[in-house]
Parts: sequence; C-alpha cells; structure tokens
Amino acid sequence: MIPRELTAGTQAGLAQRTAWYVTPAGSLDVRKLLGAFRDFFRENAEHWPQRFGYHEAGPQLLLQAFLQRVVNSGGRLSREYGLGRGRADLLIEWPVGEATEKTVVECKLLWKSLERTIAEGVEQTLRYMDRSGTRSGHLVIFDRDPAKSWAEKIVEREEVREVGSVTVWAM
Repeated sequence: MIPRELTAGTQAGLAQRTAWYVTPAGSLDVRKLLGAFRDFFRENAEHWPQRFGYHEAGPQLLLQAFLQRVVNSGGRLSREYGLGRGRADLLIEWPVGEATEKTVVECKLLWKSLERTIAEGVEQTLRYMDRSGTRSGHLVIFDRDPAKSWAEKIVEREEVREVGSVTVWAM
C-alpha cells in the first residue's frame, strides 16, 4: 500500500492505453475476444477441460472464465441468462457512453453434423438476440473429436439474417 501511495502522482500522469479488446469508439470487440479465445483453446484444449468435474461442460466453463476476466473489467457477463423459455449461455453487457451494448453468446458441443449444429444453433441464437434486443450474437461450437485435426475443426463465418447476424466459431 505504501509504494502505491508514493507513486500515485506518477501513475496518474501516465497515459493509459486502451485495452486490446476495446474499439476506439469504446465498444467491446467480441470478435477479437473470441478469436483470442479460439487461439488459447487450440493450444490448451487437451488440458483445461479435464480439470472441470463435468467434462462436457469444460469447454464452456473455460470460455466463461476467459471472458469473465475481460468483460468484468468494464461490463458484465451473465451466465444462463433467462430469455423467454430458453436460457442463453452467456449475455455480455458493455457500457458505451449512456447506452449498454448487449451480445449473446451461445455454446454447443458438436454431436450432430456441423451444418445441422450450425443451423439449429444460429436459429436459437437469433431468438435470444430478439428477446434481448440486440443484433449481435455469436455461436461457439466445440468439436471434441480427437481424431480431427485443428484445421478440420476451426470454422469462422458470418450467418446474416434480416434480424441480425451471428458469427459462428467452431473449434
């Protein structure tokens, strides 16, 4: 505490850089965050999910932990956010001036075909986006097949509909 007090004047005069995940306009760059998570997950997927008691929930819990440290530095991350009858896995709320930007993040484990999982997941994410009043959503699909290479697992694409767009992240 004493060193902090002694350097308080110097610290106040230092120019602070904007965090890498915040745009110049002050919005949260969720696309950049999820891209960074994908890179982290690719490097650590074999180790981290096994640390959780529920192996199927491990990837989602890891994503929540990754986002928690960033989003809660200025916004809020809600889990299993009740939107209508369904429950969105994650709802990110980020203040920008007087407004609050909301982003829905839905997570899925790949059990069916990738295209079917994307189709069903996008529709579900769009419903959550409609209920929360946002046009921004992300669908994160975790492919747990150890026989597939990462080149086969990684997908990033935009699914655009009239009501908004959902960025699909498969990993």
